[in-house]
Amino acid sequence: MDFNIYMQDFVNQARSEIADAGYEELKTPEEVDAALNREGTTLVAVNSICGCAGGVARPAAANAIHFDKRPDHLVTVFAGQDREATEQARSYFEGYPPSSPSFALMKDGKIATMIERQEIESSSPMEVVQQLQDIFDKHCEEV
Repeated sequence: MDFNIYMQDFVNQARSEIADAGYEELKTPEEVDAALNREGTTLVAVNSICGCAGGVARPAAANAIHFDKRPDHLVTVFAGQDREATEQARSYFEGYPPSSPSFALMKDGKIATMIERQEIESSSPMEVVQQLQDIFDKHCEEV
């Protein structure tokens, strides 16, 4: 079995899980700049196939958005896959080291807050949903 083909199956599954939840995939630095400079709130899901943390983050990303308040825009970059887009997104996360998976909440093009990998990997999906919804409650408008 070709290991690269096997890994690509995981990558494709991880991509589709987050895209099917309604997140816009950003694959180039230009797409990142356009998306992260929008007015309003934008949740950036930094996707990853890394072990248990990725398996917690993707379901949390899908379920957290079913809430009274939510970001105006939902976007995702894929760490380790779309490297240039991920690096560009991380350039907006001032004060936070690279972390994947993670969530960044942007407000009018500036970082408002972030949930980093260490906060995800030690949590259940429902705990991360609660963390995200707490952020939405604080920074987002009702839908």
